Amino acid sequence: MVARPLSIAVAQPRCAAHDVAANAVAHAEAVRAAGARVVVFPEMSLTGYELDATPVAPDDERLTPIVAACAATGTLALVGAPVAGPRIGVLALDGDGARVVYGKVHLHPSEAVRFVPGEPAVIDVDGWRLGLAVCRDTGFPEHAAKTAALGIDGYVAGVVHAEHEAGLHGERARRVAADHGVWVATAAFAGPTGGGFDRTSGRSGIWSADGGLLAETSAAPDEIARAVFGT
Repeated sequence: MVARPLSIAVAQPRCAAHDVAANAVAHAEAVRAAGARVVVFPEMSLTGYELDATPVAPDDERLTPIVAACAATGTLALVGAPVAGPRIGVLALDGDGARVVYGKVHLHPSEAVRFVPGEPAVIDVDGWRLGLAVCRDTGFPEHAAKTAALGIDGYVAGVVHAEHEAGLHGERARRVAADHGVWVATAAFAGPTGGGFDRTSGRSGIWSADGGLLAETSAAPDEIARAVFGT
């Protein structure tokens, strides 16, 4: 039984390929604008979906603007980036710094050339157990099942989808909610990025544990959607 409602936001900031410093500033601005306890960002949001991007270390000084924004707002930011392994990872940032909390499990064959898979993982935020996912993970029911087996109240994902795949977010979120009775948040890339994704979907969203859509962005970059888990 979770202790209290949890405010959560999904953000889809504009991204400059490989420019971690500029993208970190955009992330920090999103954190400050979101006004949420947790802000979820898309897959590889710090570098763009650039499979040759250099891994980002948790102590990278370029992350300082995000750490400062989290310190000022009391936010936990879940940011997409290539990380050591190398893995397609999720960095959790708060006012104390950054740490790697997840590596994508279900790699696309094009990703497996450069990256190794991670394992299902959960983080605890104010008594809420949030299962983590990156993009292709959400297409595999067994990923949500293995994550749910760790004990979760919510399932949060960062994705990159093409413009014509915008409907996947809701389809997969509703399936996870129906199968496991958990809240779902998906941050989707908006604007052009690498890997052939010239036109991405945007339309980040948040769904209740009964599968109802609570909040959604448009396809445009720099938008944020916010809702509250547990109300």
